[in-house]
Amino acid sequence: MMSVFGRDLSRKQVLRTGEQGHGDTRGAAGDGSERLWELGWKFYDADDYHSEENRIKMGKGVPLNDQDRIPWLCSLHDILLRDVASGQSVVLACSALKKMYRDILNRGGSDVPPRSDESAKEEPLAGGKFLVVHLCGSFELIYGRLLQRRGHFMPPELLQSQFSILEPPSAPENFIHISVDKGLPEIAAAVLEALK
Repeated sequence: MMSVFGRDLSRKQVLRTGEQGHGDTRGAAGDGSERLWELGWKFYDADDYHSEENRIKMGKGVPLNDQDRIPWLCSLHDILLRDVASGQSVVLACSALKKMYRDILNRGGSDVPPRSDESAKEEPLAGGKFLVVHLCGSFELIYGRLLQRRGHFMPPELLQSQFSILEPPSAPENFIHISVDKGLPEIAAAVLEALK
């Protein structure tokens, strides 16, 4: 998914979400991220910020749980917060499978989910919500792409666990859904149009 903060196209943040396997990230995800990178946006691949423990766990074929993901998401929020404060436009490629995860990326929080009677420490990103670009595709298509990927710590066998917990973005989130069946020019055009 992608997230965008702010109204000025030169000062936004995009969160590109979806299950693993939508393409090689690193600014060439085939999702329009590279076009934003060409416009001076900073690109982050959330996978680069997983702890070694998370990488080992996934490498063994064990899906991450909320307790594994929340400290990682809080770290990513801090990165976004720093860049937003400096006026940097940002693309974050992150699965952000649950609404709670996207809320942490947007508002921050503690390393453990708060109970209903306590509130987490939050520091919202300036400029409001980011634009969530949810790339969606069939299990079969994405699994096929994962089988072709080399050198990544997450094995294709974990894809089903991601589909099982997926909560696609919905109102009141600021989002667009884009099929990964579309070509790169169509995906990039949809993202850029949504940023206007």
